[in-house]
Amino acid sequence: MEDYLRPTEAEIEFLTLSYNKFYDIFEETFEDVFWEETAYYRLTKIKTAFEIYAEILHYEPIKWIIESMKRNRPPMEAEIASDLFKCIRNIFAHFPFFESWDEVIVNKNIINWHKKGQTIDKFLEKYKGRESVKYRIWEEKKKKMTYLNISFPNTYDKHSKVYLKEILSEKEGFKFALILMKKIIDTQIAD
Repeated sequence: MEDYLRPTEAEIEFLTLSYNKFYDIFEETFEDVFWEETAYYRLTKIKTAFEIYAEILHYEPIKWIIESMKRNRPPMEAEIASDLFKCIRNIFAHFPFFESWDEVIVNKNIINWHKKGQTIDKFLEKYKGRESVKYRIWEEKKKKMTYLNISFPNTYDKHSKVYLKEILSEKEGFKFALILMKKIIDTQIAD
């Protein structure tokens, strides 16, 4: 019976490290001084946040939250919180040659250089040509509402270039991603 209790000792250890680092990045990102840092510094923090979140998505109760979002939240929110964010994480992990958000560019040849049909390829094939999704984020400290679009490439082939900055903007897009990630991972914190 104890095997079914959540979280396990290993999960507690992993989640503690993950959540602490994620929250550190979250807090730093919402300070204006963060956006004055070099593009490379910002990118390293952004990459780390996406890497941590992608690992947390393996935690079974988080999977339940994503499934619930598919049924109960606005269209595409769960897909963005899982599929898009995993795609971004995988771009960073598999193509670590970029030094700024604005430099991140891929195409079908690059993505499939080793093996076709992996996570990034599946995502871009599935969502190419889709309408953009509009969101807004509220920054409580600043009492400020920001509007943003998440856009999908019109085409995805070996000749078309897919810029990450055209899917999701660095500043507003990353803040949105962090807010959505935090909303999801906060579901596992007891008051």
